Amino acid sequence: MAQDQGLEDAAILMMSLGEAEASEVFKHLSPKEVQKLGEAIAKTGSVSRDRVDEIVSKFTGVAASQSLLVSDSGDYVRSVLKRALGDDKAALLIDRILQGGDVSGIESLKWMDPQSVAELLRNEHPQIVAAILVHLDYDQAADVLKQLAERQRGEVMLRIATMEGIQPSALKDLNEVLYKVLAGGDKVRKASLGGIKTAAEMINLMGTAIESTVIESIRNHDPDLAQKIMDKMFVFDDVIKLDDKSIQMVLKEVASDTLIVALKGAQPELKEKFLANMSSRAAETLREDLESRGPMRLSEVEAQQKEILKTVRRLADEGTIVIGGGGDDAMV
Repeated sequence: MAQDQGLEDAAILMMSLGEAEASEVFKHLSPKEVQKLGEAIAKTGSVSRDRVDEIVSKFTGVAASQSLLVSDSGDYVRSVLKRALGDDKAALLIDRILQGGDVSGIESLKWMDPQSVAELLRNEHPQIVAAILVHLDYDQAADVLKQLAERQRGEVMLRIATMEGIQPSALKDLNEVLYKVLAGGDKVRKASLGGIKTAAEMINLMGTAIESTVIESIRNHDPDLAQKIMDKMFVFDDVIKLDDKSIQMVLKEVASDTLIVALKGAQPELKEKFLANMSSRAAETLREDLESRGPMRLSEVEAQQKEILKTVRRLADEGTIVIGGGGDDAMV
């Protein structure tokens, strides 16, 4: 199961540009993109001249087909809406349309390791911590939450789950915190962040032990809310609910070793679900690998299960597969 073709092509293109030009490109990438592309470059061995020419030609063709109408689409949207609706009405729409386009000092958090972020936020009010974490990617927020004390973790997650938006008064407090600990920008956009689904996504990525304590903490405060969060959660055992076509799409995206380790701790029914959607030869090989692989630490198994869950959610977000919604008829 080969590395994503687009990522591999991008790595080869960056290597062909040279250090100075490549470094300029990296300045425009997000932390995750930098990490993924950097790892891809590190894994790339020798490449034939023809392969390099092919990728450069492909890039040139794609670049030539793009028509850049405006240099800054965000500024363009602001100008058009203000002219059409006036400042007040435009401001309400701009925050929704350009949500997350400028989150000031929070962007610097995305480059920090979870332990450092947790240290910065450890003594802040849970509402402030919640308001900051909902701006981060789910997996980074989950890793930060793991570093917090159990009581603080529960209080923060409760606020994330009940958050319906970030109001101006909360943003003022958030900005003051960011000025002190991050030397951030002068504003953070009001955005519809937080809520039950956000809480569920973060809890999904915390690991089984912490997951249970967080849910229990919320249940002690509000049993109905805890149930709503659980209804929105999608754990590894829920993969069995995917149809055969979706399982086959997941198999195409997951590395063999990741699958082997993840299935070491899976229910027999889920193992058979994966095996039934593989060729007979691949299924036989997987069975042999599972049998020959010795005992493994639970943390290793859960880490690989988390990687597969990330793939499932990405494919669902892209519309490639469908995951049944938790407690209602919605599909995501």
